[in-house]
Amino acid sequence: MLSVLLLDGMSDNLPTWPNVIGGSHMFGNMSFLTRRGGVAALAVVLALGAGSAGMAQQTSVLQMPGLQTSVFRQALAESVANNAKISAFYRDTQYAPLWTGADHAARRAALLSALARAAEHGLPAARYDLPGLIAAFEAVESERERAQLEARVTKTFLSYARDITSGVLDPAQVDRKIVRVVPRPDPEALLHEFAQAEPVAFLRALAPKAPEYARLFAARQDLERVIAQGGWGAPVPEARFTPGTSGEAVIALRNRLIAMGYLARSATASYDSALQAAVLQFQITHGIEADGIAGQATIRALNVPPEERLKSVIVAMERERWLNIPRGDRHIWVNLTDFTSQIIDNDQVTFETVSVVGAQADDRQTPEFSDQMSYLELNPDWTLPRSILARSYWGALASGGARHLQIVDARGRVISREQVDFSRYTPANFPFNVRQPPGPSNALGEVKFMFPNPYAIYLHDTPERHLFRTTVRTHSSGCIRLNDPRDFAYELLSRQSDDPQGLYHSVLRTGQQTRIYLETPVPVHLVYRTAFTDVRGALNFRNDMYGRDGRIYDALVRAGAVENGLRT
Repeated sequence: MLSVLLLDGMSDNLPTWPNVIGGSHMFGNMSFLTRRGGVAALAVVLALGAGSAGMAQQTSVLQMPGLQTSVFRQALAESVANNAKISAFYRDTQYAPLWTGADHAARRAALLSALARAAEHGLPAARYDLPGLIAAFEAVESERERAQLEARVTKTFLSYARDITSGVLDPAQVDRKIVRVVPRPDPEALLHEFAQAEPVAFLRALAPKAPEYARLFAARQDLERVIAQGGWGAPVPEARFTPGTSGEAVIALRNRLIAMGYLARSATASYDSALQAAVLQFQITHGIEADGIAGQATIRALNVPPEERLKSVIVAMERERWLNIPRGDRHIWVNLTDFTSQIIDNDQVTFETVSVVGAQADDRQTPEFSDQMSYLELNPDWTLPRSILARSYWGALASGGARHLQIVDARGRVISREQVDFSRYTPANFPFNVRQPPGPSNALGEVKFMFPNPYAIYLHDTPERHLFRTTVRTHSSGCIRLNDPRDFAYELLSRQSDDPQGLYHSVLRTGQQTRIYLETPVPVHLVYRTAFTDVRGALNFRNDMYGRDGRIYDALVRAGAVENGLRT
């Protein structure tokens, strides 16, 4: 028989593991989920083999006090032989059990409790087969079966740890423009660390530590409560709401904003100042032109149902797991969907500028990755990538046009166009580089910010200032254009110069292509978040302009992590 404890997760907002709050119960069947006070309670195996009070005791294999037998060791070695990392761990520990010893009840309880709450994180709970695992504990009768169970629990633990630490999916398999290096944990190191740790604290610490993850976790719970209660009410009629507008449509708008938390309870039937302020705040958190006028774009965003917003949050949590790395006390954060580039110091935004990102055509989208910014280049030239040369300039170049561009050989020497027979080449086999020299009309403007990478992506100035006045700023061939490149440069240089502006302009005035190296390289993170929180903790949403989040969500559904926007 099995002695179990009732474990209860008491947190309303943050991802914490259950605490022991109840007494002993019989584990007679697989119906171990109950409800207590609206909080899910879970009965998990804590000490295998101890019967309930008043019933005869029956010794379990997991209670046998002696050393592990040679049968156990041999069977365990066979069970993990197909996994080099797990085999190495058990060889190091002389095949001592990690989970199935008489004194391992706390580890078992901690893991089973964590698995029971895996779906709250958007993880594929069925992958870990908690009911099957509990049944296997109940059924073990021999040392060989104990060894097989030991191996199974270890593999389940590693699967869970991998998923919650670094994500369920391989991002590159979902979208080839997500070229992020995912920080997968080393299984052998993970097992050694867990063996020495307090199990509940260790399992709790596996989730991403970034404050954003905890805030998204709470947002997911909030949205699920909204959905369970019927949503945000009736949609708002499509109309244009301006100060002085009144009637039933305004009441529908008012009620929707109250339900969504943007407006205090009110009986107004006219578009007054309070309603206008609520609309303005909604526009800010949804990336809509903040004019306080509820037009078509605002009404369309207001009418997005909570189920769709939940999908964005679920995807954002997976993206946070992909980026579960030290981001740098100072780092650059470029959210492509928000069209902004920020300098972050100790989790505070110290500088922000509007940005232009890659166009929505598949071959022009900005990829997602992290790197290190190492230098600024003032008065830059522009060497055209082959893709841009082929798409936009080859025809003009071959016919004698595009005279602002130079032909440059491998040694950097400018070649006369008359020496080149363009009919012999295509953009793919052209043996020269094509370059635009520094100058006021250079496509990169007066400065570029370099984090050398295989994708030829960087941040830079641009002479096309009008593009920053558009709302959906997807206009580049992949690089990020900054609206305030000088101020961005001043802030970066402020850590190594008492006069960053003077340093910048003294170099700029030379007209010479010049690099200024950063004394301390700054991490750069190009991210794509359609759901995120701002500095005040408010939940923001943006459009899925490249369709990437839709593909990620569909992949999570296929992986069993979510079902119709709800927990599995």
